[in-house]
Amino acid sequence: MQTGVLRVLRATAAWWWRHKELRRTGQTGQAQRLERETVLRDLGYLKQAASLPNAHVICGEGGTFIHLGWTTVSTFAPIERFPLAALAVARGTPFIDIRPVTDLITFANLPRVARDGSVDPDSSGPGQSVSLTTYIDMVEALGARIANDPRPCRST
Repeated sequence: MQTGVLRVLRATAAWWWRHKELRRTGQTGQAQRLERETVLRDLGYLKQAASLPNAHVICGEGGTFIHLGWTTVSTFAPIERFPLAALAVARGTPFIDIRPVTDLITFANLPRVARDGSVDPDSSGPGQSVSLTTYIDMVEALGARIANDPRPCRST
């Protein structure tokens, strides 16, 4: 693991209000333990983002989400203020920026990305699931921006 990644994760963990409060009240040992746990958890998320076929980061007006199959990590902040998501994207996880999408009703009715890599044979409408590449085709048609595009013959 790159030291730059660890440096960012450690700084993010130390910045969290609960850990700062523990340090302020003299509970440094507990703050350090919780920070270590946070860094290890976030490293696990980064490893999943790199290894799962349908893992992706999506950012919209409602916040930023890291989709890792059956696990989702999210915040109400844009990706610019979510270091874990920014690290995942920097390490190659597909990124879907839906902030430019204006047709929210059509977007809301899109099928979801399959959690485990399987795809429903009938992939029309909400509640159905499609592959990540099919989903990217659909949201890109609505105006989304894509980085780290996993589709063949696409470069960003």
